[in-house]
Amino acid sequence: MRVLGIDPGVSRCGYGCVERKGAGLAAVCAGVITTDPAERLERRLAELSAELRTLIAELSPDLVAVERVLFQVNARTAMSVGQAAGLALVAAAEAGLVVTTYSANEVKQAVTGWGGAGKADVQRMVAVLLALPSPPRPPDAADALALAICHAQVGPSRQRVSEAQRTGQPDAVRSDACSAGQVPPSHGEPAREPLP
Repeated sequence: MRVLGIDPGVSRCGYGCVERKGAGLAAVCAGVITTDPAERLERRLAELSAELRTLIAELSPDLVAVERVLFQVNARTAMSVGQAAGLALVAAAEAGLVVTTYSANEVKQAVTGWGGAGKADVQRMVAVLLALPSPPRPPDAADALALAICHAQVGPSRQRVSEAQRTGQPDAVRSDACSAGQVPPSHGEPAREPLP
């Protein structure tokens, strides 16, 4: 299974691809797509769109994970990130791929075990989980790798739960979550820690 993570941005769009190797994960590639801020926005978006399509065609991922913007203090930044995320969603959909979105806190939780972890902590754990000699740089690429790791670890369970809920099989939700070592929240209770 190959997962492409995309950390959206118009000026800097991070990407990172991981592949399941036995019980672990291995980095396939990571980098940043940049656009020239001096160019008109529509040209930058067209360039980013073309680069994302090319990236997906070259890497042939099975799944795509994109960071979801939940809150931004700067409205201009939020718009830019939203535009880039939309382009990533369309490029993946055009390739017939399933896309899952994750908040930054969900990614941090999956990769470091704490949703409030800092960028340096995420970079260090990405290096550990992918057996890299040093933390990946730049941060946009590291964040994209973290998204891919998150989806590789959480995505299959999330998909089974979603499918069980869609088909109306709540017992399947509970048994799938428990077999994955996770106890789902019930009746408004907070999520519990994974079982040992």
